[in-house]
Amino acid sequence: MKKTVLTLFLLVLFASCSGQNQFGKPEVSPVEIQSQYANWRDYQNHNIILSRDFVALDSNSKEISKEHFLKELNEGNYIPIRLVSDATLFYYKLFKIEPTSDTSIKATISETAFNEIQNLKKEGEPFPKFSFKDLNGNLITNENLKGKIVVIKCWYIHCTACIREFPEVNQLVEKYKNRKDIVFISLAEDNPEQLKVFLVKKPLSYSVIPNMKSYMNLSLQLNAFPTHFIINKEGNIAKVLSNYSGLEVALEKVSEE
Repeated sequence: MKKTVLTLFLLVLFASCSGQNQFGKPEVSPVEIQSQYANWRDYQNHNIILSRDFVALDSNSKEISKEHFLKELNEGNYIPIRLVSDATLFYYKLFKIEPTSDTSIKATISETAFNEIQNLKKEGEPFPKFSFKDLNGNLITNENLKGKIVVIKCWYIHCTACIREFPEVNQLVEKYKNRKDIVFISLAEDNPEQLKVFLVKKPLSYSVIPNMKSYMNLSLQLNAFPTHFIINKEGNIAKVLSNYSGLEVALEKVSEE
């Protein structure tokens, strides 16, 4: 009888401990990563992709919505740290910002979170009506793209981050070249003459539409560049991403629906 009770106790204890440790440890020290702004900036740029799908955890490791997570970051009291996990799984947890942290860390996180909140609000909404002509004179409208998945890259010539991801987005076009139901277009702020000269040196495999500054500012209400949209076959915004990271995964998911 005593052995049975002891066994049950150990099983309950094991289950309890397993529940507490169901998530991995932080991949970096939440305190040390805040010691210098440069350290945090590099970590955030390479490891924290708030536009992708992830499991959001509060400071007590309780699962919360992505929207709630972003709002906490926007208020400026927390930093997001990824927990060690399988490469395909992303767990982000909130950790308190240290009183001695550089104020730039707080400002950067808050601004990034604000932009991601705005992007998140767009998902599920119809993509604004458009009728554009690309650099080759092709007319591109909501109507002639009906029934297709549309990937849109918003950029401009002097955006370093926009240009840096050209090789990756070109590879994505190559990957889906046999999918006639997937179309890649880009909206650029610059005029046709500037773009034609620039694209000779830096080719982009997307269809390029010039003079889109007003449309992107007013209709799309963009706060940062680059920004990527994935529009589903119904013409609704399926995903908004702030950079290339996560775009390939998101497109694969939408293309299989």
